Amino acid sequence: MKRIVILGGGTAGSMMSNKLVKRLDASWTVTVIDRDDVHLYQPGFLFIPFGDYRPEEVQRSRKSLLDPRVELRLCGATRVEPENKRVFLGDGTALDYQVLIVATGAQLMPERTEGLTGPGWQESAFDFYSLEGATKLGAALERFEGGRLVVNIVENPIKCPVAPLEFAFLAESWLRKKGLREKTELVYATPLSGVFTKPKASAMLGGMMDQRGIEVQADFACSNVDGERKVLQSFDGRELDYDMLVTVPSHAGDEVVRASGMGDYAGFLPTRKHSLQSRDFESIFALGDCTDLPASKAGAVAHFQGEVLVENVVRFVEGLPMLQDYDGHTNCFIESGDGKALLIDFNYETEPLPGRFPLPGIGPFTLLEESAVNHWGKLGFKWVYWNMLVRGEELPLDHRMLMAGKWGE
Repeated sequence: MKRIVILGGGTAGSMMSNKLVKRLDASWTVTVIDRDDVHLYQPGFLFIPFGDYRPEEVQRSRKSLLDPRVELRLCGATRVEPENKRVFLGDGTALDYQVLIVATGAQLMPERTEGLTGPGWQESAFDFYSLEGATKLGAALERFEGGRLVVNIVENPIKCPVAPLEFAFLAESWLRKKGLREKTELVYATPLSGVFTKPKASAMLGGMMDQRGIEVQADFACSNVDGERKVLQSFDGRELDYDMLVTVPSHAGDEVVRASGMGDYAGFLPTRKHSLQSRDFESIFALGDCTDLPASKAGAVAHFQGEVLVENVVRFVEGLPMLQDYDGHTNCFIESGDGKALLIDFNYETEPLPGRFPLPGIGPFTLLEESAVNHWGKLGFKWVYWNMLVRGEELPLDHRMLMAGKWGE
């Protein structure tokens, strides 16, 4: 039996398994390994604290999203022996493979920050990157009566780099609607020198922060949290007191990658940036949040990577050379509050540019510009996600960043 093993049944793993069973003949078995049968729509976590989504809206059975030809094993993987092409499972069995696709995502590691998970954790300090954290944060916001609300990114890389910005914008809008804005000081503390990694977009988004009265503390590298005093401290000695802390904790690669000695210092898999093949093992490929690539860790990125990776896996089993087609294409809606959003489109080499997307000159989405249409596009992505993206259906978007419809470089 010829087998492709996919570690992880989230966005990237589900999408790839569904694509591959359509491309390969019946001599191949595609096996997905995960720990449980709960698939989470992570972009929805952002909306839960503000009451726009309910927790049940962001959960489905993994099995319900997979093609019946995909074998799903819900016992987890403990380690990989790349030299023997073998995966060891949590139930004590092992699987040999011809191709291994790592789609294990990124794990939240709040315990890595001194004091963060101590006194006040999930009481005055919260995350919204987990379903539990987003739900508890929502309950806390309902009780919030004003004070200092600090949004902090502990360190990079993180999943969905624009999500902390979105939270700050949505919080500002929500506080105004609740009559609490004048009673609340909003602070955005980031380890970056600006609010985003790309300079032009960072300048624009930083300007939006200024317009909304959100204080930006740049180059703030969090060292520890004193939950009893409600103080956030940085390595350069700065201190930020808070009444509510909304943190984006440190991220790391999955434990199975770390346990197998396949990851870098943070547990992310060293991956060739254009082919998505492992830099160390030719029969291993990766996509999504688990890689060390200089691209955003986001669902749209996994989709664009998947279009390239499915071709390269097929070429690999046929003994053909790899395509070098992934250009780092990233596409992100950014909720900005009051029923509006921006859209940015960029890749490894090109910054976000103004214009129209996906149809040149028509849109309907505007790039680097707030609009209600972009907001509805963000909300509409949930339907696309459940019904098309993770099911491996073809979407009318090129995996490459196209310059048509953009201007101002």
